[in-house]
Amino acid sequence: MPANAPGPSHPQPLDKTAAAAVNAVYHLYDPPLWLVTAAESPEPGSTRGGCIATFVARASIVRDRPRMVAGIARQHHTWRMIEASRCFAVYLLPETALELVWRFGLATGKDADKYADLPDTRTPLGNPRVRGPMAWLDCRVENAMSSGDRSIYLAEVTGGGVLDDSMQPLSAGRLMDLAPADKRAELDRLYARDGGIDAAAIDAWRMDGKER
Repeated sequence: MPANAPGPSHPQPLDKTAAAAVNAVYHLYDPPLWLVTAAESPEPGSTRGGCIATFVARASIVRDRPRMVAGIARQHHTWRMIEASRCFAVYLLPETALELVWRFGLATGKDADKYADLPDTRTPLGNPRVRGPMAWLDCRVENAMSSGDRSIYLAEVTGGGVLDDSMQPLSAGRLMDLAPADKRAELDRLYARDGGIDAAAIDAWRMDGKER
């Protein structure tokens, strides 16, 4: 290490002023909501998972080598399914798909079967299919890294398509505008709960990394 290099330090949470400034940057854009589905194995009847995510993005400009990146919180049931199968599907949701958000975003697959009354249909990779999205992509994990609170997956896109291009994609901010009061209160509660879980996981990961 060069003599003038800063010594090791443990990152600290931002103070209120800095945190507010960063939050203002984040509010300049409104990310789309995606439904992420995965199964323990591709065979029909295997355990299925699904969650609502905003950390999903295109990761290649090469037309015939498409890739996506997705960050999935490690406490989610869907994370366990991706870890088991090493693949997942992502579905871009329209503003008319609020029922899919309530189904897959307000409950945990650890306690309830989110697919209880849905047919067991699969993508070519064996990921669960659902009705209602405007587009979908089938993804196979090529690499992954841990960020403490979640796993960040780089995935090869093996197929997909547009199902309905007549609607606007549902965004995180638009969801809060459209949600009835009871659903918004539950979303706020879950966001605060997951934020606490994520903060503890990030701190533990940072401490562990500094000590190695």
